[in-house]
Amino acid sequence: MRHVGAIAGRELRSLFVSPVAYAVLTLFSVLAGFFFLLSVQGFSEAINYYQQIGQFEALRGINLNNQLIGPFIQVMWIVFLFLIPGITMGLFAMEKTNGTEELLMTSPLTMWELVLGKYLAAAAFVTLLILMMGFFPSLLFLDGDTPVLGLLFGGFDLADPDPEGLQTLAGLLGLWLLGLTYAAVGTFASSVTRNQLVAFFLALALLLVLWLLSVVADLGVAEGAAGTATGLASVLTWLSTSDHFDKLARGLIDTRDLAYFGFMIGAFLILTKTAVESVRWR
Repeated sequence: MRHVGAIAGRELRSLFVSPVAYAVLTLFSVLAGFFFLLSVQGFSEAINYYQQIGQFEALRGINLNNQLIGPFIQVMWIVFLFLIPGITMGLFAMEKTNGTEELLMTSPLTMWELVLGKYLAAAAFVTLLILMMGFFPSLLFLDGDTPVLGLLFGGFDLADPDPEGLQTLAGLLGLWLLGLTYAAVGTFASSVTRNQLVAFFLALALLLVLWLLSVVADLGVAEGAAGTATGLASVLTWLSTSDHFDKLARGLIDTRDLAYFGFMIGAFLILTKTAVESVRWR
């Protein structure tokens, strides 16, 4: 595994040599700032409304994490849904387009070194996105007399205006794990085609399916005996990324959810290795 770091570094350099990385980072920062400002505005309007109708008890029950940070983190998965396939679509497809795939296949690199190196480059980029996004909730941890919190609370003295750090970190952890899972899915999609656009839409389709599995289970699409339908619905719900991410976004850390993301990342990396290795048998 001594070549993994070199491969990851090569992929990251290729991303930042092209305008793709800068375009993605710029778009992400703009969208994150836009959604955060929407969350702030909605929170401020809710506080003003409760003040106007004299519901001071309701005001004291308002929680920054539940009413502002949590919804902000949850809506950012939509941004990840489109940006991450754009990051990963060229990991293997570009090698096929440029004709360098055969050189990689005949190099002393092992399949796992190749797959893990490319995946870790995408994972590093996802981590950078999370760090950029974490800047916005961090504004809420400033002193209560700052203009930011003054805007939020409209001058009303809340009993506990400060957000909870651990709950915020749990939400960011959930989005990070979701992003790593999306990167693994995107890496697999790039390994089965030579067209980057096809890789993008294939990854997007797979991610949408993974997200909507819980909706399918809730709608009761699985027909048959009651026991069979219930069992299949449970499997579909467990395979869906939405329920596991939602719990982390609310600050609920469960080892079963962490194990789920680890399983999904490992499963798609194994599929990627199989797809890349199959080239040798063609």
